[in-house]
Amino acid sequence: MNTRPWLTCRCSLVLFAMAVPVRAQTQDARRPKKLIATGWDHVDSERLLAHHVEMQKRPFDGVVVQIVGRSEGKRRWPMRRTFSAEAWQKEWFEPCVRNLRACKLTRFTDNFLQVGANPGDVDFFDDAGWGQIVDHWRIAANTAKRAGFKGLLFDPEPYTPPHAQFKYAAQPQREKHTFDEYCAQARRRGREVMKAVADECPDVTLFCYFMNSVVSRATGRADPRPALKPMGYGLLPAFLDGWLDAAPPTVTFVDGCESAYLYNSVRQYIEAALRIKGACQELVSPANRATYRAQVQVSFGVYLDACWNPKDSQWGRWYVDGLGGPRVERLRANVQTALRAADQYVWVYGEKFRWWPTPNGRVRPQSWPEALPGCGKVLAYARDPVEYARALIARRAAAGTLQNLLTNGDFAYGKVELPDGRVSAWKPGRPPVGWSGWQDEKSKGALIWDRKAGPAGKGAAKAAKVASGCFLQGLPAKPGEHYAVRAKRRLEGRGEAWLRVRWQTAEGKWTAEGKDLVLHAPAPREKWQEVVGVVEVPEGVGRLLVLLLVGDQPTDGDLAWFADAGVYRIE
Repeated sequence: MNTRPWLTCRCSLVLFAMAVPVRAQTQDARRPKKLIATGWDHVDSERLLAHHVEMQKRPFDGVVVQIVGRSEGKRRWPMRRTFSAEAWQKEWFEPCVRNLRACKLTRFTDNFLQVGANPGDVDFFDDAGWGQIVDHWRIAANTAKRAGFKGLLFDPEPYTPPHAQFKYAAQPQREKHTFDEYCAQARRRGREVMKAVADECPDVTLFCYFMNSVVSRATGRADPRPALKPMGYGLLPAFLDGWLDAAPPTVTFVDGCESAYLYNSVRQYIEAALRIKGACQELVSPANRATYRAQVQVSFGVYLDACWNPKDSQWGRWYVDGLGGPRVERLRANVQTALRAADQYVWVYGEKFRWWPTPNGRVRPQSWPEALPGCGKVLAYARDPVEYARALIARRAAAGTLQNLLTNGDFAYGKVELPDGRVSAWKPGRPPVGWSGWQDEKSKGALIWDRKAGPAGKGAAKAAKVASGCFLQGLPAKPGEHYAVRAKRRLEGRGEAWLRVRWQTAEGKWTAEGKDLVLHAPAPREKWQEVVGVVEVPEGVGRLLVLLLVGDQPTDGDLAWFADAGVYRIE
């Protein structure tokens, strides 16, 4: 284990600089991970218009909307009943478009209109019926485009028995046509649907509760068709293969992996991601596998009810165990893991309770945060820990309850009482009181306290002509605890400066290096820039170390300052 707190980070910086091309300062290389809300409390266009301001206070990046058109005779036409032979007119959905366009959606950036595989009573060999289904998809894509939505949410599940659009045994002409013949027709219909959708909305995202993940048991065989034939979704891979046949490269597909409802470990999510990215390609034609790899994203469904359902109840089959802790904490851990393993989206599905008003009589009157206390906070934290930490710090500061666990973290004092009760006073030429300084043996710079160089005239930690070194401070920490960490940085001349969190055992040995946090401040260098990060204390750790790192300062005029450093417990 490296005994020099600086070394690993220095090497990482050099390799990073060699490997990454120069890019514009305004370009953000990250792919944001997003939470999408869906469930029995679905809104329609009217309720979204009425409640979108309050709805956007919930910890989501988008919602699934079920819209209903109305014909001249006032008959209702739910868009989710896409797989029917009845003719639709685009004009029936115009009031919905107007409502959706009138919403001021700022936080909700990724919204989807729902379409479904119901009633599913149109045979794949029925050309006239499929002409209507294709037209329904065309109208849906056009509606989503004009509403400014990201795309369509497709639910392939059959809800109108005995019909099941993707089950071979449910097809009206199964005695006349073989499974292979039905697969060919399903693929043809998928092509027709995709062409219609792409014509209306070439950059659409087709978010599915599940794609080939639902039939992944058929993979690993020289010929998956005998395994697919009796499955309830045995024709779905052929239909999706048709999508890939006709999709332009601008279309994004999302396999929502509804099978993840009961996942409760990192391994389950990682293995599912590998299946979707890898083995599930076997269920599409070889010609489409490059398209599949390029355009199909991994996603996961999180079932809120499984974190609420009592184990010994009629819903006990859908139960996620707390593994020795609060079940809401497992919700946080699982959503964080799902977001790490997903390409972009994780969807949160709830049935018994609600996030917003709904006329659905099956949904109880309590909100999810009332029924499952803390769920709103853990979802917000999992969705964006840094955003959550910034908001938490701001709220506590405003309330006067913000507790900085670092000694003299704002570098304002020349004398402080240390955690062990001793009083320490600053000495000229030394680091700020409460902080230690470290330099590589070949580094001969200065690590000192600058009394008035910080923001608003407060003090700062100052480094000059440091080839390799840091200010550092440690504090006790226990595995599983969460902390927000922050600091401000300013530079003059050459050199770099950044923040790193490292770990030690209770005995003071460096450990868990792979769980270090490294934060680099954005440009411009000459102005104070703040960095904020969040850490979870790894197993085997007894101390958290904050390192304010400096390096590559060849002259006395190369300076770096740190100010307003803080570590804050996240409960």
